[in-house]
Amino acid sequence: MSPLRAAILIVSETASRDASTDKGTPALQEVFAQNGGDQWTANDTRIVTDSVLDIQRVITEWTDAPEPVNLILTSGGTGFAQKDVTPEAISPLIHKHASGLVHTMLAASLAITPFASMARPVAGVRNKTLILTLPGSPKGAKENLEAVLKLLPHACLQAAGADSRTLHVGGVKKLEKEAGVSSAAPNTAGQHDHSHSHSHSHTHGHGHGHGHHHGPRAHTKPEDRPVTNDPSAGASRRYRESPYPMLPVPEALTQIAANTPGPKVIKAPVNESLIGSVLAEDVVASESVPAFRASIVDGYAILASDHPLVPSSKGVFPVVSISHAQAGKEIPKLEMGEVARITTGAPLPPGATAVVMVEDTILRKMTDDGKEEAEIEILTDAIKPGENVREPGSDVKAGATILRKGKAITAIGGEFGLLASVGTREVSIYTRPVVGVLSTGDEIIPHDTPRELRLGEVRDTNRPTLLTAIRGQGYEAIDLGIASDQPGSLEESLRLAMRKCEVIITSGGVSMGELDLLKPTIERQLGGTIHFGRVSMKPGKPTTFATVPFKSNSGEDETKVIFSLPGNPASAVVTFHLFVLPALHKMSGISPVGLPTVMVSLEQDVRPDPKRAEYHRVVVRARKADGQLWATSTGFQRSSAIGSFKGANALLCLPMRKEALRKGEKCEALLMGRIVGEV
Repeated sequence: MSPLRAAILIVSETASRDASTDKGTPALQEVFAQNGGDQWTANDTRIVTDSVLDIQRVITEWTDAPEPVNLILTSGGTGFAQKDVTPEAISPLIHKHASGLVHTMLAASLAITPFASMARPVAGVRNKTLILTLPGSPKGAKENLEAVLKLLPHACLQAAGADSRTLHVGGVKKLEKEAGVSSAAPNTAGQHDHSHSHSHSHTHGHGHGHGHHHGPRAHTKPEDRPVTNDPSAGASRRYRESPYPMLPVPEALTQIAANTPGPKVIKAPVNESLIGSVLAEDVVASESVPAFRASIVDGYAILASDHPLVPSSKGVFPVVSISHAQAGKEIPKLEMGEVARITTGAPLPPGATAVVMVEDTILRKMTDDGKEEAEIEILTDAIKPGENVREPGSDVKAGATILRKGKAITAIGGEFGLLASVGTREVSIYTRPVVGVLSTGDEIIPHDTPRELRLGEVRDTNRPTLLTAIRGQGYEAIDLGIASDQPGSLEESLRLAMRKCEVIITSGGVSMGELDLLKPTIERQLGGTIHFGRVSMKPGKPTTFATVPFKSNSGEDETKVIFSLPGNPASAVVTFHLFVLPALHKMSGISPVGLPTVMVSLEQDVRPDPKRAEYHRVVVRARKADGQLWATSTGFQRSSAIGSFKGANALLCLPMRKEALRKGEKCEALLMGRIVGEV
């Protein structure tokens, strides 16, 4: 069997600044080398600061990769100090907690020192990886690992998907012998054998004892069955707490990336509608630019040469022709001792080798009618062959690749201009999804209803706001109106929407109220899959992401994407930028997806949420004095307060922590718009 892969993450401010101070990694690697036999490799190592986001980023890199590691050991950040956040970073990532391993490590440590009770270890499985948090001291980390090391191969194999029954053939005694451990309890062999034999014969009897007769057997897996409320069961039977696990933001983004359909390719004419599109294949120039020898300046075409037998270009010359930047007109050949007046962009006469600027000449003689130049004097003999001349293909050569696959056609104009310059008439692009926006709720009325609100009514803020945001990102947006809080009405609205749109955004109806019907309708009526129904963030906790199988009018199987955003306006706009936009980018072929991240300095103290990642609306400005980016809060940040987006151009990414971020402290921000410059 191949060795199991262990990864070591050191959480330390000091070691992150100076890796030479890290004593934890070699101490843990020594335990594997001395006590792990040939069962382990421990070559994957990282060091991060005491930052929840940094810890989670490394953990998810190791656990969510195509070939995840088997074991992750973190060292540091498990104490009571304010900066100790490792358990808070790890706990939301755990899918299955391993409290037995925690007790084993604590018991071993308490046998050495009562201060072990000050530790806050966490253990559990994420995907196929076992994660253990160890103390920051190399000695404590080593002792904790030694306490459980012999049990870890078995645990990691189970977590990786090995068949449990196969692993347990031979009973616990066999497992203990293989691991090199013994039972702490005073059980006799006979007592244990009786217990295990009873369990085994029970399973065997039901599985094979009756031959042709089989007991009841479900034909679906538990994970394939609905987890939503049954709306027909009434309010008294609804869930009192959400059945959906609270995902950290990075994991929610991973789910979106994994389940959003990829882009489709079409041929499109080269016109203004290309703006915002992404090329699906390389573009090759079909012709050269310029297509002829052209003048770069206004002046006179001449025969310039370095050859000693060619006369100097300095002197008085007759003007024999005029070359304008116009098509189709033939230009006579230029002979030695002649010049031709030429304008910028015009083709050079045959025989001409250079152009002298008009500033380097003076007029000597006009024609008899006084309308044209007859003779000019060139004041310099420094003109070299090729001077002020654009040779054919000097800008773009025919056959050259001018734009690569994946390049976006921006509104700045450069890409479109390049395509136009070489005569490209058609390109392959990724289609941009059509996005529909639907509000839900009997209390919602159109924002422009010309009357005072009745008790309980709410003007529809989310729908026009989201439509504006979608169109501002360059996507076609369809107004799907308002659906009532009736299962049939909501289902009908969603089915109609899926015929028009690739992506559907709803707002409201995703919390725990008896009339919050979005999740049950998606799962039970539409046969969709809800990939997540809660996110550990503020605002936006009830955000839901789902996909629904759909057969198009042409009979093709498609996947429709549904984002059910919270009803509070600020929550809806935050989650649009954080979650919907990356999905739209993926479906459009845009890479990287999502909003760009910048580091900003805080203009004032900001207090984050200690339990959830927070996205605080700010205005980011560039200061002339120091050239740095500074973020100013937009003020009141309640999830219902859409006014917090007034003037905002970024979302400040506040980590989970109890203490405030102080003025001048650095923090990540997601840019939604242009950076504001100082006046």
